Amino acid sequence: MTATDLWVIVPAFNEAARISATLYALAAQTDRDFTLLVVDNGSTDTTADTVRAFAGCAPFPVHVLTETEKGVGCAVDTGFRHAIAAGATFLVRTDADCLPRPGWVAAARAELTAGAGMVCGKITARHDEHGPAGRAFFAALVALAAAFGRLRPAHRGDGYLAPYRMHAGNNMAITAGLYQACGGMPRRPSPTDRMFLNRVRGTTAAITHSRHMIVENSTRRLRAYGVVRTAKWYLDQGSGPLTPDPR
Repeated sequence: MTATDLWVIVPAFNEAARISATLYALAAQTDRDFTLLVVDNGSTDTTADTVRAFAGCAPFPVHVLTETEKGVGCAVDTGFRHAIAAGATFLVRTDADCLPRPGWVAAARAELTAGAGMVCGKITARHDEHGPAGRAFFAALVALAAAFGRLRPAHRGDGYLAPYRMHAGNNMAITAGLYQACGGMPRRPSPTDRMFLNRVRGTTAAITHSRHMIVENSTRRLRAYGVVRTAKWYLDQGSGPLTPDPR
């Protein structure tokens, strides 16, 4: 199999227990004309081996790239720039604990082909981690964070070409040209999503939101942080004394 113009980038760190579900969710896409790049951010478990084993039966090309500089922003930026150097024109990202719905890639391609510079998708809670109450709480947190983001002074101003709408880094797509023009993903640990979105907003107004580009998001932060600290995280108040990368 040869490389394609659309690449899916998945940053991963010590995700051996979860990444198989993500890989098979990608294999179940209705549009499988893409190249998968998993960026291993210095894992100490068998994450990379799991991906390489999957590559033997994958319906698309699969590559594993190692990024030793710690931080999800570093892994994403390295992965995106590697894909661009290999000929990618469309870049789509999810995370190694997420489950893209079957039409995810097709929805991203449709929006980018139609002229969007960046596409933000919809996130919902995974069904295998919490019951209805936990999923409802997650949905409420996302809605609250989106409203907070629109009102926050740092996200408003004359320098932005598009209004602020919540962007989830684990469900986004962007053209290679726009990625390079905006300066790329901040090379830092999480959180990076808001900073990256504002870089894009300062570069173009061609940002769309797709209801058909859906990713089931891990809610393990809720289990690790509890209700109050999780709410603070989604409201951009940081993780306090807790690690920003719960496992």
